[in-house]
Amino acid sequence: QVQLIESGGGLVQAGGSLRLSCVASGFTMAYYTVGWFRQAPGKERELVSCINNSDGGTHYVASVKGRFTISRDNVREMAYLQMNSLKPEDSGIYYCGAVPPALTSRHCADDEYDYWGQGTQVTVSA
Repeated sequence: QVQLIESGGGLVQAGGSLRLSCVASGFTMAYYTVGWFRQAPGKERELVSCINNSDGGTHYVASVKGRFTISRDNVREMAYLQMNSLKPEDSGIYYCGAVPPALTSRHCADDEYDYWGQGTQVTVSA
């Protein structure tokens, strides 16, 4: 059974940092493209960042460039999102998603994410 489990969310003041983690079970994460998404109340889920399974290429939404860093540890089957200089508008539920090997491309932002975690809440206070 494919599972993704996120952790690391919480309440932080503006300007603070959080590190989100995503652990995979039931599949070999190294073969999958991984993305972090977020959903704020009343808004659609949006891609925040992703990292390719092949060359480790990354993508960031413009609003987080320079503040967030995505990484992966294929040996530990983990993916991370380091979030610095957090802003209140970064608040939301953050989800880890994965793209099966057969569906991955060189542009992780264009891929279709088939597997999802349950999400972890991030709240940034002003």
